[in-house]
Amino acid sequence: MTNKAHILVVDDDLTSRVALSGYFETEGYRVSEAEDGAQMRSVFAGGDVDLIMLDIRLPDDDGLTLLKDVRKKSDVGIIMVTGRTDEVDRIVALEMEADDYVIKPFSPRELLARSKNLLRRVRAGRVSCVVDERVLSFSGWVLDLDKRGLKSPEGEDVRLTRGEFELLSALVENKGRVLTRDNLLDHLNHREWDPSDRTVDVLIGRLRRKIEINPKDPTLIMTVHGVGYVFTGAY
Repeated sequence: MTNKAHILVVDDDLTSRVALSGYFETEGYRVSEAEDGAQMRSVFAGGDVDLIMLDIRLPDDDGLTLLKDVRKKSDVGIIMVTGRTDEVDRIVALEMEADDYVIKPFSPRELLARSKNLLRRVRAGRVSCVVDERVLSFSGWVLDLDKRGLKSPEGEDVRLTRGEFELLSALVENKGRVLTRDNLLDHLNHREWDPSDRTVDVLIGRLRRKIEINPKDPTLIMTVHGVGYVFTGAY
């Protein structure tokens, strides 16, 4: 396998870390390990990490603190691997721009599938080889589908995570059409619909805070109660 994706596994539990690393190495990935935040920062400083599997509980900095630090400077793929079942922890991780999460005990095959999907999006975001630019505009905003960029009506670049970009693109390209959460989730990671999955709602909330004049009284992304969301494209 050429040009192997580089995965960084961060977990203070030696057994879990070695097992996870071995599984992904067997699948053809290049894997580095870290047992705490200090080791993670050291490996990540190498600059070639494509995906981080980050345990939420670590002996020094907790996973959420490390997630916040990484997101200040990188759009690297991040999957939170946690033993916590509290929905609040998962929502907080998504709010802090984690791409995905899995709860221990988990199926290695499921984690592999999620990782493959995320890695495809990570690498697609780094490739700029499209000849014809596709640009969508709404209420003064400009969404560049090829450069994966968003400009405000004032001409300022607005940073979007991969999940936010994919969700906004789906909404804008389907202006006026009601999209269910199931529809929108398919645009994010193609995983099966889980009624308890709050990923879409969390991302909608983040997008509203970035593009709406009043996020508490949105006019661009409207909620269709009991169904999903619709993009109006106008204030």
